[in-house]
Amino acid sequence: MKNWKDLPDSNQEFRQSAERRLADTGPDVTGEPQHRLLHELQVHQIELEMQNEALREARAIAEHALERYAELFDFAPIAYFTLGSDSRIQQTNFNGERLLGAARSNLVGRRFANIVVGEHRPVFNRFMENVFCNPGAERCEIVLDSGGKSSWVSIEAIADADRKSCLAAMVDISERKQAEQELQLAATVYLAIEEAIMVADTDNRIVAINPAFTKLTGYSAEEAIGQSTSLLKSGRHESAFFQAMWHSLNTTGQWQGEIWNRRKNGEEFLARLSISTVYGENGLPVRRVAMSSDITEQRRAEEIISKQANIDPLTGLPNRRLFLDRLQRAINKSHRTRQKMALMFLDLDHFKDINDTLGHDVGDRLLEETTLRLKSCIRETDTLARPGGDEFTLIMGELKDLNSIERVAQALLQTMMAPFQLKDERCYVSVSIGIALYPDDAETLDELLRKADQAMYAAKKLGRGRFCFFTPAMQASAESRLRLTNDLRHALADKQLWVAYQPIVELATGKILKAEALVRWQHPRRGPIEPTEFIPIAEETGLINEIGTWVFHQVAEQVWNWRMNYYDQFQISINKSPAQFHSNSDKLSDWFEHLQRLGLPGSCIAVEITEGLLLDGSTIVAEKLAAFKNAGMQTSLDDFGTGYSSLSYLKKYHIDFLKIDRAFVSNLTAGSTDMALCEAIIMMAHILGMKVIAEGVETEEQRCLLLKAGCDYGQGFFFSKAVTAEALEKLF
Repeated sequence: MKNWKDLPDSNQEFRQSAERRLADTGPDVTGEPQHRLLHELQVHQIELEMQNEALREARAIAEHALERYAELFDFAPIAYFTLGSDSRIQQTNFNGERLLGAARSNLVGRRFANIVVGEHRPVFNRFMENVFCNPGAERCEIVLDSGGKSSWVSIEAIADADRKSCLAAMVDISERKQAEQELQLAATVYLAIEEAIMVADTDNRIVAINPAFTKLTGYSAEEAIGQSTSLLKSGRHESAFFQAMWHSLNTTGQWQGEIWNRRKNGEEFLARLSISTVYGENGLPVRRVAMSSDITEQRRAEEIISKQANIDPLTGLPNRRLFLDRLQRAINKSHRTRQKMALMFLDLDHFKDINDTLGHDVGDRLLEETTLRLKSCIRETDTLARPGGDEFTLIMGELKDLNSIERVAQALLQTMMAPFQLKDERCYVSVSIGIALYPDDAETLDELLRKADQAMYAAKKLGRGRFCFFTPAMQASAESRLRLTNDLRHALADKQLWVAYQPIVELATGKILKAEALVRWQHPRRGPIEPTEFIPIAEETGLINEIGTWVFHQVAEQVWNWRMNYYDQFQISINKSPAQFHSNSDKLSDWFEHLQRLGLPGSCIAVEITEGLLLDGSTIVAEKLAAFKNAGMQTSLDDFGTGYSSLSYLKKYHIDFLKIDRAFVSNLTAGSTDMALCEAIIMMAHILGMKVIAEGVETEEQRCLLLKAGCDYGQGFFFSKAVTAEALEKLF
C-alpha cells in the first residue's frame, strides 16, 4: 500500500495524472469537437477512478492507524480511562481492567467516583472540576476500593477539545505509598522510641543518635556524632567480654546482652544492648545499629524479688524453694563426681511450747539465735536452710570422710545444749536430727527428703535431742503406715470401726453413772489396731472429723438408750482431738441439732480435751469451747498433771472435770509423793468447783486411797476395761 503522502494533494495533479494515463493508452486527440468532448469525458472518468482509488487507500490507512491506536491504547503499560464530565467510564484498556479488577463490559457506564474511597472523593471531585476547567493536565493521588481491595493510584488527566470527556492515565503507587509510610513510621519510631539508638559506621564512629540516647547518656547529638563508640565505656568489663562481642558481630552480624556503661556525668548504669549489622549490596557491613535501655532499677527489683522469693526474711537462710534448688544441684554434682552427700533434717524440740507461752516475738528471736549457732558448726560450702516453721535443713556435699557427718551432727547437738537467753527468759531447746545419704539411701530428691524426714522422726521417738541415720527398717515402717492410711480411708464405710465404752464409777457409791467412749478398729486382716496407731493418722489425713462425727452419732443414740432404760442423768464423754478443734469442717451445729432431734440435753455429753489444746490460745478453740458450754455440754481435762497444769486456763475455760493421769495413780501408796500430788489436785479442783476423775485405777488399795482423798470418780481395769455397749449394760 502506498504511503498517504504519495497521493495527489490537488485536483490539478489528478488532471495531469489522468491526461498522462490516457495519452499512454488512447488514440491521439484531433481537433474535432466530438473528439475533444470524448477526450474530456475519458479524462474525467480516469480522474474519478483515481480519486476513488485515493479515497480507498486513505480509508485503509485511517483504519490501519485506528487499529494501531486501539492496540496501543489497549496494551499500554499503564491504565487508561476515558471519563465523561460526570466521571462515568466510557472506555478503558486492559491495565484499567486489572487495576479495578473487573471486565470492561462491567466498568463502562459506572461512575468512577463511586470506586474512590469515601474520604478521598472530595479530592477526586475537585480534581475532575479542574480537569474540565483548566486547559492543561491535572494530577492527584487517591485511594480506590474495587472488589474489596484498596490501592493507591496517581491520576493524570486532560480534557478533550469539546470539554465533554477526558483521557485519564492511572498508575498504581501502593508499594511506593507503603514504603513512604514505613519510612515515616520508622522515622517516628526512631525519634519517639524510649530505647536509645546509636548508628555507627564501619570505623566505629557514631553517625546518628535519637533523643532517647541523649536522655539515657546525657550526650547531645553534637557531642556524640563523630565520636568513637567507646564513648560510653565504663571499664568494668575485661577484654574477653568485648572479644566475644566482636566475634559474634563478625560471624552472625548480631550481638545482644547486658553491659555496664557510663553516662556523661560519670554515673554507671546496666544496659540491655542489642547490636545489628546493616550490609551493603556487596555483602560488606556499612552500618551497625545499637539499641539499648537502662535496666539498673529493673535488675535491683529482680534481685529484691528473688531474695524475697528465695530467702527466709527472719533468718536470712535459703527458704524451701531455694533449698530444693540447692539440693537438686548437690545431687547432680554428687552424681557427676561420684562423691557422697548427706541431707540433715533438724527439728527444734518443743519449740511450739515456747512460741505459745512466751509469744511469737520470743520464738522469732529463738530462731535467729539458733541460726547463728547452727552456722558456726558447718563449712562454708554447706547449705543451711529454713524450709519453714521450726525446721532447718543442712546439705553436706563432696563428702570424702563419712565420719565428718557424725562430727557435725554432734557439734549441732552440743551447740544447742547451751541455754538461750531470750529477753527475761532463759530457755533450753534441743534439736532432733535425721540424716539420709545420697546415693546410699536414695537416688532422687523426693526420696532423699522422705528418708531424712523419717530419720528425724525416729530421732524424736528415741527421746529427742539426738541424731539418727536412716535405716531400711524406717522405710518398712513408713510403708506400713502408708498402707494403714489407705485402709483407714475405707474402714468407716466398711463398718470396721466400733465404739467401746469404759465405765466411770462414782467412788462413794460404786455406781456407774458415766462412761468414756473409745473408738476401736477391727482390721479385716491385721485384727485389732491400737488407737495410738491409727488416731494420729486420722488427724494427719483429716479423717478425724468424719470419724469424730460418726462416733458422736453412735454415742448420742447410746446415751439416749441408757437414759431411757437405766439412769436418766447418764453421761458419756467423747474425746475431742485438737485437730478437730482447728478444723473448719467440724460442724458443731450438727451435733447440737442431732441432740435436739433425740430430745437430749447437752449435759448428756462431756467433751474430753488435753491441756495442750488450752495452751493454743487461738480464737477458734475458745469459740468452740464456748459453744459447748452454751449448749450445756461439760468439759473434761484429760491427763491433768502431765503437761503445764496452769491454773489460769482452768478458770478461763470453766473446766468441769479434771482427770488425774494414770502415771500418778499406778504407783499410788499411802504417804507417797504421788499420793500427795493426787490429794493436792483433788483439793484444788474442789476449791475451783470441779469434779475429779482418776484414771488407771487397777487395785482396791488405789480405789480406797482415792476415795479417802475425796476423789469423785474412778476409771480403770479395777472396774472394767473398755467393752461393748451390751457388755457394759451387764455391769449396770
